[in-house]
Amino acid sequence: MSAVTTSHTATDAVDLKAREKAAKQAEKERQKRIAADEKAERKRAAKSGFANVNNPRRSTLMTVLCVVFAVYCLFPFAYLLINATKTQADFTSTFGMGFGKTFALWDNIVTVFTYQNGIFGRWFINTILYVVIGAGGATLLAIMGGYALAKFRFPGRKAVFAVLIGSISVPGIALAVPQFLLFAKLNLTNTPAAMIIPSLISPFGLYLMWIFSEQAVPQELLEAADVEGAPGWYKFFAIKLRYLSPTVLFVTILSMINSFKVFREIYLLTGKYPYEGLYMLQHFMNNTFASLDYQKLSAAAVLMAIFMVGLIALMFKAEDIFGKDVEG
Repeated sequence: MSAVTTSHTATDAVDLKAREKAAKQAEKERQKRIAADEKAERKRAAKSGFANVNNPRRSTLMTVLCVVFAVYCLFPFAYLLINATKTQADFTSTFGMGFGKTFALWDNIVTVFTYQNGIFGRWFINTILYVVIGAGGATLLAIMGGYALAKFRFPGRKAVFAVLIGSISVPGIALAVPQFLLFAKLNLTNTPAAMIIPSLISPFGLYLMWIFSEQAVPQELLEAADVEGAPGWYKFFAIKLRYLSPTVLFVTILSMINSFKVFREIYLLTGKYPYEGLYMLQHFMNNTFASLDYQKLSAAAVLMAIFMVGLIALMFKAEDIFGKDVEG
């Protein structure tokens, strides 16, 4: 009896190994067919001029161009970081992309924070305040305006589109003098409102939200929410923002960049040293560069870059958590 059992066990083991071998062989053949199909599809796409995003063609030329472009973009940041670690003597006596004899990054940072009894902290807070309020307000207005233009039909909608496209083509610096005259009439010059109000306007962000609101937010979900009697605020946060979260992230980053650019108009109208409540890190960097104090300039720029990279990383993480259940 035991001999028969042993024989059956050995037979089962042989059969199991045979099936495993056959399964591996079948999987290998399947992978070969997939690779052959992808290769054939890339050839067809190359002839027709179209490519499948799920099966992209590998291009050595594009790879080289992307690497060159990445180096071109990252070179100034590498130069800035390296020179922030140098003393003034090392900066003038060593190669620009080489480290100096003394690692002085911490000393340069301490010098920045102790400059004029720590006034750098106030300027840093001013910058963050204007960026957060300006970018947050511009993003919120772009979301509401873009969604309204996308989902509601009203007379003059095409005229609004024409005005919006036209405003995108107007350089912001061209509006500096009209803004100054308007704020002077309203007695808002040399006040935080003169910095915040221009930052709230983002024509390109409004245009992006308009376009994506038409495509990204399913109309059937909104109609189902209406049938269920959902209030407007619930539809806005639970449906609209969920589906628009990638675009909201992009518009927020774009608005932050625009908020940094507003200082050009203030610098043009108020000079190197504006009212203390309007003094931003851009003024500090510009004035420090004019005085050739490159070590303080580099250290301040590194601190600001670290803060912005951390803030943007948190924003990406928040978007990933907030919108992950609607992706795909």
